[in-house]
Amino acid sequence: MKKLFKILGVLLIIVVLFAAGGFIYLQAAFPKVSAAPELKIEPTPERIERGKYLANSFAFCIDCHSTRDVSKFSMPVVPGTEGKGGDDYGEGAGFVPASNITSDKETGLGNWTDGEIFRAITSGVDKDGKFLAPMMPYALFSKMDKEDLYSIIAYIRTLPPVKHSVPEKNLKFPVNLIFRTIPADVTEFGKRPDGLDKIKQGEYLGLGCKFCHSPSEKGEILPGMEFAGGMEFPLPDGTILRSSNITPDKETGIGNLTRELFIAKFKSCLDEKTLDPKTRGFNTVMAWNFIAKTSTDDDLNAIYDYLMAQKPVNNKVEKITLQGLK
Repeated sequence: MKKLFKILGVLLIIVVLFAAGGFIYLQAAFPKVSAAPELKIEPTPERIERGKYLANSFAFCIDCHSTRDVSKFSMPVVPGTEGKGGDDYGEGAGFVPASNITSDKETGLGNWTDGEIFRAITSGVDKDGKFLAPMMPYALFSKMDKEDLYSIIAYIRTLPPVKHSVPEKNLKFPVNLIFRTIPADVTEFGKRPDGLDKIKQGEYLGLGCKFCHSPSEKGEILPGMEFAGGMEFPLPDGTILRSSNITPDKETGIGNLTRELFIAKFKSCLDEKTLDPKTRGFNTVMAWNFIAKTSTDDDLNAIYDYLMAQKPVNNKVEKITLQGLK
């Protein structure tokens, strides 16, 4: 019996040593990302205007990196908080606050180079080489055209400085190790469609739609479940929101939604009188108001065409687990 305990003790020590060695290796070896490129983006009026459009619509930069008014339906951005960051996007993985992306030199991006910002939004590491959690969808941004990425950076540089210190992220085990291994160098970027192919245009602009409306595991979208919904968004009051199935499935998705109704759902959130969640009985993190304020009908039409061209997935989503609104 003593010999058995001795063997078990030795095995336990070996397991602990292997685990400790693996932990040390992951800490030292990842993220494996090259140095930030030498990059100086010329802030032309055309770039700033294009970047403003993308950052305030389908790239969702301002929506995610600002304070959102949870007392209003669709949680519109609180004026004056654009880019200050701080909202938690941990989604059960821990505490993952959005960064301050204003031009403040102490708490924002004021001391970052253009190359460091570019590397962060495409490869997933910050100025100091620390990994970003994939709630910041850098894997999707890396599929954008470089020129559009330059435009977004040029626009972000124009955001007024807001002094707001954002705490460090605090991830749970083992996602703190898994997320460390995800950042990677980008070998090929996407190309902005010419606008003639509406489905391609919708695919390009719909990267954010795909990110929020697709269930994922360890930072990767589950194969065959693209746009099928179910990603959870917990609210401070305990309410759990889940993204909708936006595949063209007629039973559980948007297969019965006409183009006119699709666009009207966005436009309806422009009326301040419709933004009281208590009259609706629920709230949503879906940025209807945000997108409707800035997006063109042409782009919304392209998004609709793209979604309707997807494979229907029968996936019934319980959209809301109510706690605060009763």
